[in-house]
Amino acid sequence: MVDTTPLTQAVDHFADRLRAAPQSRLQRGAAAEALAVARELSRRAQLMEEPEREPREMPDAGMFAAADQILVAAHDLAVVVRSEDQVAEAVRLVEEARQRAGV
Repeated sequence: MVDTTPLTQAVDHFADRLRAAPQSRLQRGAAAEALAVARELSRRAQLMEEPEREPREMPDAGMFAAADQILVAAHDLAVVVRSEDQVAEAVRLVEEARQRAGV
């Protein structure tokens, strides 16, 4: 079993920062960064789970849902991840998105 704790911690931190961010920060791109990384995590999870099927894109549920969307996507990935390298890559994606979001 792969330890997904680093991914969980990175995503929890990002989600907490998004929830605490002012609306103006979310509008200036923080929510868009969160949605983009949530979509990528979701895409990766779907490809691992059903490689023969075209991944479905996570919908944009609005800037106030961005924190929840990244949590859901990371949870889905954590369930199907197969290696520590995949976890490390996902953590890197989340951390880079958090830095770009400025939260």
